[in-house]
Amino acid sequence: MIEAIVFDVDDTIYDQQQPFRNAVKRVIPAVTEEDMAALYIRFRYHSDENFPKVMANEWTLEYMRAQRISQSLLDLDYPLITEADGLLFQKVYEDELANICMHEEVRRTLNYLQEKQIPIGIITNGPTDHQYKKVKQLRLEDWVASDRVIISQATGFQKPEVEIFKLAEKTFGFSPETTLYVGDSFENDVVGSKNSDWHALWFNHRNRAIPAGSTPLFDWEITSFEQLLETIQALF
Repeated sequence: MIEAIVFDVDDTIYDQQQPFRNAVKRVIPAVTEEDMAALYIRFRYHSDENFPKVMANEWTLEYMRAQRISQSLLDLDYPLITEADGLLFQKVYEDELANICMHEEVRRTLNYLQEKQIPIGIITNGPTDHQYKKVKQLRLEDWVASDRVIISQATGFQKPEVEIFKLAEKTFGFSPETTLYVGDSFENDVVGSKNSDWHALWFNHRNRAIPAGSTPLFDWEITSFEQLLETIQALF
């Protein structure tokens, strides 16, 4: 039985590809429309791969941000860009993120959970200030108590590490056997929550394949925003 729900933020609460696409078009116009989705996937990969270096003080946050877009472009055989261009991309990307909006189906789902008095939490990877700005821009605190928001950099842990889920249990007062995690990343969200003995809803609206050699650990999978509310309603 599910008694509490915890959400990811990036590409779960809002469509993260749109601000990324806008920034790429403004700063790196050579990228073709056909390559945009693949570039975004590589960008997410390098974000997840390299952010632990920031948390370990091996890289500065500024350097990581320049490197992730530069490496993503190289992965798709685009020319190397300078660190200055990488940082310009980051600035434009942040400007675009200042205009993000919650997807309407997510809003409907949060309203439903609020009406049912189901406790809601947030666990998101990333820099504290950067992610907190998104929480404020999306007005998530209209549904989620401020003490039920966990941002990885502030904790020293990040998804898929079990420690961040266990910290959430303690901080939020949730029990793993009755808590559902909802997120778009198989590696971070599904694997992390299932390794922590939580239930997992894979919000696979990008129709990604399970990584080779991986087991389909999730309890539920949906492939569109339109399926979110009806799936959550069925749990209650």
